Amino acid sequence: MNNHLFNYTLQQADNCLILGQRLGEWCGHGPILEQDIAMTNIALDLIGQSRMLYQYAAEVQGDGKTEDDLAYLRDAWDFKNVLLVEQPNGDFAKTILRQFLFDSFNCYFYEALKDSNDEKLAAIAAKSHKETLYHLKWSADWVLRLGDGTEESHERIQSALNELWPYSAEIIIASDADHDAKTNGYGVNLEEIQSRRDSKIEEVLEEATLTAPEDTFSHSGGKSGTHTEHLGYILADLQFLQRAYPGNEW
Repeated sequence: MNNHLFNYTLQQADNCLILGQRLGEWCGHGPILEQDIAMTNIALDLIGQSRMLYQYAAEVQGDGKTEDDLAYLRDAWDFKNVLLVEQPNGDFAKTILRQFLFDSFNCYFYEALKDSNDEKLAAIAAKSHKETLYHLKWSADWVLRLGDGTEESHERIQSALNELWPYSAEIIIASDADHDAKTNGYGVNLEEIQSRRDSKIEEVLEEATLTAPEDTFSHSGGKSGTHTEHLGYILADLQFLQRAYPGNEW
Protein backbone atom coordinates (compact mmCIF):
# COMPACT_ATOMS: atom_id res chain seq x y z
CA MET A 1 0.00 0.00 0.00
CA ASN A 2 1.16 3.53 -0.78
CA ASN A 3 0.62 5.10 2.65
CA HIS A 4 1.05 8.67 1.44
CA LEU A 5 -1.45 8.27 -1.41
CA PHE A 6 -3.88 6.58 0.98
CA ASN A 7 -3.58 9.36 3.56
CA TYR A 8 -3.75 12.08 0.91
CA THR A 9 -7.00 10.67 -0.41
CA LEU A 10 -8.37 10.24 3.11
CA GLN A 11 -7.62 13.85 4.02
CA GLN A 12 -9.92 15.15 1.33
CA ALA A 13 -12.52 12.41 1.79
CA ASP A 14 -12.76 13.14 5.52
CA ASN A 15 -13.04 16.89 4.91
CA CYS A 16 -15.96 16.36 2.58
CA LEU A 17 -17.73 13.76 4.70
CA ILE A 18 -17.57 15.71 7.95
CA LEU A 19 -18.61 19.03 6.42
CA GLY A 20 -21.37 17.27 4.51
CA GLN A 21 -22.61 15.76 7.75
CA ARG A 22 -22.50 19.18 9.43
CA LEU A 23 -24.46 20.83 6.62
CA GLY A 24 -26.97 18.00 6.68
CA GLU A 25 -27.92 19.09 10.20
CA TRP A 26 -29.59 22.13 8.61
CA CYS A 27 -32.05 19.99 6.64
CA GLY A 28 -35.51 21.20 7.65
CA HIS A 29 -34.08 24.03 9.75
CA GLY A 30 -32.87 26.55 7.18
CA PRO A 31 -33.87 30.22 7.48
CA ILE A 32 -35.90 30.01 4.27
CA LEU A 33 -36.90 27.04 2.12
CA GLU A 34 -34.63 27.90 -0.81
CA GLN A 35 -31.51 28.04 1.35
CA ASP A 36 -32.55 24.95 3.30
CA ILE A 37 -32.59 23.07 -0.02
CA ALA A 38 -29.34 24.71 -1.16
CA MET A 39 -27.45 23.61 1.96
CA THR A 40 -28.87 20.11 1.71
CA ASN A 41 -27.80 19.84 -1.93
CA ILE A 42 -24.30 21.06 -1.13
CA ALA A 43 -24.15 18.49 1.68
CA LEU A 44 -25.11 15.77 -0.82
CA ASP A 45 -22.43 16.98 -3.24
CA LEU A 46 -19.79 16.81 -0.52
CA ILE A 47 -20.85 13.35 0.59
CA GLY A 48 -20.81 12.24 -3.05
CA GLN A 49 -17.24 13.52 -3.35
CA SER A 50 -16.28 11.70 -0.16
CA ARG A 51 -17.73 8.46 -1.54
CA MET A 52 -15.58 8.59 -4.67
CA LEU A 53 -12.50 9.33 -2.60
CA TYR A 54 -13.22 6.60 -0.03
CA GLN A 55 -13.76 4.08 -2.81
CA TYR A 56 -10.36 4.94 -4.24
CA ALA A 57 -8.70 4.99 -0.80
CA ALA A 58 -10.09 1.50 -0.13
CA GLU A 59 -8.66 0.35 -3.45
CA VAL A 60 -5.26 1.82 -2.59
CA GLN A 61 -5.38 0.20 0.85
CA GLY A 62 -5.96 -3.13 -0.83
CA ASP A 63 -7.12 -5.27 2.10
CA GLY A 64 -10.75 -5.77 1.16
CA LYS A 65 -12.15 -2.70 2.94
CA THR A 66 -14.99 -0.69 1.42
CA GLU A 67 -16.02 2.97 1.48
CA ASP A 68 -18.39 2.08 4.34
CA ASP A 69 -15.55 0.67 6.43
CA LEU A 70 -13.59 3.89 6.03
CA ALA A 71 -16.54 6.15 6.81
CA TYR A 72 -18.22 4.17 9.58
CA LEU A 73 -15.60 2.01 11.28
CA ARG A 74 -12.72 4.34 12.00
CA ASP A 75 -12.37 6.18 15.31
CA ALA A 76 -11.91 9.93 15.64
CA TRP A 77 -8.11 9.73 15.88
CA ASP A 78 -8.03 7.96 12.50
CA PHE A 79 -9.81 10.83 10.74
CA LYS A 80 -7.63 13.35 8.89
CA ASN A 81 -10.04 16.21 8.27
CA VAL A 82 -9.06 19.74 9.22
CA LEU A 83 -10.58 21.20 12.38
CA LEU A 84 -12.56 23.83 10.46
CA VAL A 85 -15.08 21.39 9.03
CA GLU A 86 -16.00 19.87 12.39
CA GLN A 87 -16.88 23.18 14.03
CA PRO A 88 -20.54 23.46 15.11
CA ASN A 89 -23.02 25.11 12.76
CA GLY A 90 -23.91 27.93 15.15
CA ASP A 91 -26.21 30.42 13.47
CA PHE A 92 -26.68 30.83 9.71
CA ALA A 93 -23.86 33.39 9.52
CA LYS A 94 -21.36 31.02 11.14
CA THR A 95 -22.37 28.19 8.81
CA ILE A 96 -21.94 30.49 5.81
CA LEU A 97 -18.54 31.74 6.91
CA ARG A 98 -17.28 28.19 7.62
CA GLN A 99 -18.53 27.11 4.20
CA PHE A 100 -16.87 30.03 2.44
CA LEU A 101 -13.52 29.39 4.11
CA PHE A 102 -13.68 25.77 2.98
CA ASP A 103 -15.04 26.47 -0.52
CA SER A 104 -12.31 29.02 -1.19
CA PHE A 105 -9.86 26.14 -0.81
CA ASN A 106 -11.89 23.28 -2.19
CA CYS A 107 -12.69 24.86 -5.53
CA TYR A 108 -9.07 25.70 -6.34
CA PHE A 109 -7.89 22.36 -4.94
CA TYR A 110 -9.99 20.35 -7.37
CA GLU A 111 -9.13 22.67 -10.25
CA ALA A 112 -5.43 21.97 -9.68
CA LEU A 113 -5.98 18.27 -8.95
CA LYS A 114 -7.41 17.79 -12.43
CA ASP A 115 -3.78 17.83 -13.60
CA SER A 116 -2.84 14.94 -11.29
CA ASN A 117 -0.77 12.16 -12.88
CA ASP A 118 -3.05 9.75 -11.00
CA GLU A 119 -5.91 9.11 -13.44
CA LYS A 120 -8.47 8.33 -10.75
CA LEU A 121 -7.73 11.42 -8.67
CA ALA A 122 -7.84 13.53 -11.83
CA ALA A 123 -11.22 12.07 -12.78
CA ILE A 124 -12.65 12.66 -9.29
CA ALA A 125 -11.36 16.23 -9.40
CA ALA A 126 -12.87 16.92 -12.82
CA LYS A 127 -16.32 15.88 -11.65
CA SER A 128 -16.05 17.56 -8.25
CA HIS A 129 -14.71 20.87 -9.54
CA LYS A 130 -17.95 21.55 -11.42
CA GLU A 131 -19.86 21.24 -8.15
CA THR A 132 -17.46 23.37 -6.14
CA LEU A 133 -17.73 26.27 -8.60
CA TYR A 134 -21.35 26.59 -7.50
CA HIS A 135 -20.50 26.05 -3.82
CA LEU A 136 -17.99 28.90 -3.84
CA LYS A 137 -20.34 31.25 -5.68
CA TRP A 138 -23.16 30.45 -3.23
CA SER A 139 -21.16 30.92 -0.04
CA ALA A 140 -19.34 34.03 -1.31
CA ASP A 141 -22.65 35.63 -2.32
CA TRP A 142 -24.03 35.02 1.17
CA VAL A 143 -20.94 36.46 2.85
CA LEU A 144 -21.55 39.61 0.78
CA ARG A 145 -25.26 39.72 1.62
CA LEU A 146 -24.71 39.33 5.33
CA GLY A 147 -21.61 41.49 5.61
CA ASP A 148 -23.06 44.38 3.63
CA GLY A 149 -26.62 43.85 4.85
CA THR A 150 -28.24 44.95 8.07
CA GLU A 151 -26.41 45.96 11.22
CA GLU A 152 -27.32 42.64 12.83
CA SER A 153 -26.29 40.49 9.86
CA HIS A 154 -22.98 42.34 9.68
CA GLU A 155 -22.31 41.82 13.38
CA ARG A 156 -23.17 38.13 13.19
CA ILE A 157 -20.91 37.29 10.28
CA GLN A 158 -18.08 39.45 11.63
CA SER A 159 -18.39 37.51 14.89
CA ALA A 160 -18.26 34.25 12.92
CA LEU A 161 -15.16 35.45 11.08
CA ASN A 162 -13.44 36.32 14.36
CA GLU A 163 -14.25 32.88 15.77
CA LEU A 164 -13.37 30.76 12.74
CA TRP A 165 -10.36 32.65 11.41
CA PRO A 166 -7.86 30.69 13.56
CA TYR A 167 -9.12 27.50 11.87
CA SER A 168 -8.77 28.82 8.32
CA ALA A 169 -5.06 28.24 7.66
CA GLU A 170 -4.72 24.58 8.62
CA ILE A 171 -6.06 23.37 5.30
CA ILE A 172 -3.09 24.84 3.43
CA ILE A 173 -0.45 23.65 5.94
CA ALA A 174 1.23 20.70 4.25
CA SER A 175 1.25 17.29 5.89
CA ASP A 176 3.69 14.51 4.98
CA ALA A 177 1.09 13.22 2.55
CA ASP A 178 0.74 16.67 0.97
CA HIS A 179 4.51 16.91 0.50
CA ASP A 180 4.69 13.45 -1.11
CA ALA A 181 1.71 14.19 -3.36
CA LYS A 182 3.31 17.37 -4.66
CA THR A 183 6.74 15.76 -5.12
CA ASN A 184 5.38 12.79 -7.03
CA GLY A 185 2.89 14.68 -9.17
CA TYR A 186 -0.36 13.14 -8.00
CA GLY A 187 -1.27 16.06 -5.72
CA VAL A 188 -1.38 19.83 -5.75
CA ASN A 189 1.03 22.60 -4.79
CA LEU A 190 -0.56 24.04 -1.65
CA GLU A 191 1.47 27.26 -1.93
CA GLU A 192 -0.22 28.02 -5.24
CA ILE A 193 -3.62 27.14 -3.80
CA GLN A 194 -2.96 29.42 -0.83
CA SER A 195 -2.17 32.37 -3.07
CA ARG A 196 -5.40 32.02 -5.02
CA ARG A 197 -7.43 31.28 -1.90
CA ASP A 198 -6.07 34.26 0.01
CA SER A 199 -6.83 36.57 -2.90
CA LYS A 200 -10.42 35.33 -3.11
CA ILE A 201 -10.97 35.68 0.64
CA GLU A 202 -9.50 39.18 0.68
CA GLU A 203 -11.64 40.23 -2.29
CA VAL A 204 -14.89 38.97 -0.78
CA LEU A 205 -14.23 40.26 2.75
CA GLU A 206 -13.39 43.72 1.42
CA GLU A 207 -16.59 43.91 -0.62
CA ALA A 208 -18.58 42.60 2.35
CA THR A 209 -17.07 45.32 4.59
CA LEU A 210 -15.65 42.67 6.92
CA THR A 211 -12.30 42.79 8.70
CA ALA A 212 -10.09 39.71 9.03
CA PRO A 213 -8.42 39.40 12.45
CA GLU A 214 -4.77 40.40 12.54
CA ASP A 215 -3.78 37.49 14.78
CA THR A 216 -1.96 34.85 12.69
CA PHE A 217 -2.34 32.00 15.21
CA SER A 218 -3.62 28.82 13.59
CA HIS A 219 -5.17 25.75 15.17
CA SER A 220 -3.87 22.53 13.63
CA GLY A 221 -3.62 18.80 14.20
CA GLY A 222 -6.60 17.47 12.25
CA LYS A 223 -4.52 16.03 9.42
CA SER A 224 -2.57 13.96 11.94
CA GLY A 225 -5.64 12.80 13.90
CA THR A 226 -5.80 15.35 16.74
CA HIS A 227 -9.32 16.76 16.81
CA THR A 228 -11.69 18.87 18.85
CA GLU A 229 -14.34 17.23 20.99
CA HIS A 230 -16.89 18.04 18.28
CA LEU A 231 -15.75 15.27 15.95
CA GLY A 232 -16.62 12.56 18.46
CA TYR A 233 -20.22 13.75 18.63
CA ILE A 234 -20.45 13.93 14.84
CA LEU A 235 -19.19 10.35 14.49
CA ALA A 236 -21.54 9.13 17.23
CA ASP A 237 -24.47 10.18 15.03
CA LEU A 238 -22.90 9.24 11.71
CA GLN A 239 -21.67 5.79 12.69
CA PHE A 240 -24.35 4.59 15.11
CA LEU A 241 -26.31 2.23 12.85
CA GLN A 242 -23.26 0.58 11.31
CA ARG A 243 -21.67 0.01 14.70
CA ALA A 244 -24.89 -1.12 16.41
CA TYR A 245 -25.76 -3.52 13.57
CA PRO A 246 -22.40 -4.40 12.00
CA GLY A 247 -22.45 -5.87 8.53
CA ASN A 248 -26.12 -5.26 7.87
CA GLU A 249 -27.16 -4.13 4.39
CA TRP A 250 -30.18 -1.93 3.94
